Amino acid sequence: MVVAASIVVTLGAMTGAIRALDDERGTDRTRPDASDATVLLPWPDVPTTLNSPSPKASSSAHPKKTTTTGPTRKPPRITSSRLYRHSDSQVLDWVRDHPDDPRTEVIASRIADQPAAVWFADFTPSTITDRVRAVTSGAAAQGRVPVVVPYAIPDRDCGGASEGGAPDVDAYDGWIDDFAAGLGSREVVVVLEPDSIAQADCLSAAQRADRFEALARAGRVLKSADPKARVYYDAGHSDWNPAAQQAALLKQAGAASAASSDGIFSNVSNFHTTSAEIAYDRQVLDALGGPANLGAVIDTSRNGNGAPADGQWCDPAGRKIGRAPTLDTGEARIDGYLWVKLPGESDGCRGTAGTFTASYAYDLAR
Repeated sequence: MVVAASIVVTLGAMTGAIRALDDERGTDRTRPDASDATVLLPWPDVPTTLNSPSPKASSSAHPKKTTTTGPTRKPPRITSSRLYRHSDSQVLDWVRDHPDDPRTEVIASRIADQPAAVWFADFTPSTITDRVRAVTSGAAAQGRVPVVVPYAIPDRDCGGASEGGAPDVDAYDGWIDDFAAGLGSREVVVVLEPDSIAQADCLSAAQRADRFEALARAGRVLKSADPKARVYYDAGHSDWNPAAQQAALLKQAGAASAASSDGIFSNVSNFHTTSAEIAYDRQVLDALGGPANLGAVIDTSRNGNGAPADGQWCDPAGRKIGRAPTLDTGEARIDGYLWVKLPGESDGCRGTAGTFTASYAYDLAR
């Protein structure tokens, strides 16, 4: 992602990064902290109108929207608060392979034992359904809720370290159809395309319109395939775009429609404090409008000490893991604290982007 601001998701990182079967690890994603942005136990918390062709069929009709103000909201539709820890991840591999390393106990207990998101960052239409199904069925067998991250939008990361994705919008639409076919019929949290909205200013107006239409369609397809799925859209983070600006972009991408969206996510792969993200997300939701039960999820995986004062985003020193993942936050309009970026998976400075680096993980966890 562009380095303009504090990168919120170092996108390709598959951060969250539990790998999904043969899913390629993607490089870390960085988000720009826009230069004009107004200012994303458990562990302590210190710290354009769309004009492209209509989306392909397979989506359900938009129900009538209602707008609300104030902090009240309907009860969340996720009934289980137990998040799923996928058995295939880089940190679990490292722990199994290093039983005698003096850092293993800390890394195992504070990182490896926590549930984290599973990223799908490679464009492999022939296998995506089975790989998604492997995760969702594994979670269902345990009565837990998985967090999955579709990450294959065309022009991903604006050609940065996490570049890649589908070759074009039509191919992406087909990939999303195949992704949705693996969701099953149980509860699942979908963190839809980190950085895809907050970072969209790198695209032309026509490309933005196509992207936002593809994202709106993606939400409808995912929720139509699994009515219990909760789909969240990219809100960047509290030190990127101003809340009203981000809400206007989100609305173009379908995030205010109950047919597409359950709300927003913020702070993916970034370091901003939970309190700052709660305040920002509520501002975005208020500006977004839409159904009363739209909420937000926040990546708390590395925000225990907040963001560096100098805006450094690439494996900055002095950071700590944040609040443990949960779907029971006790905060109005905040549906969950999630570990989307798995602590220890590098942004590209302490190790190769997207790969687990034990020294970095240990520094975050101890």
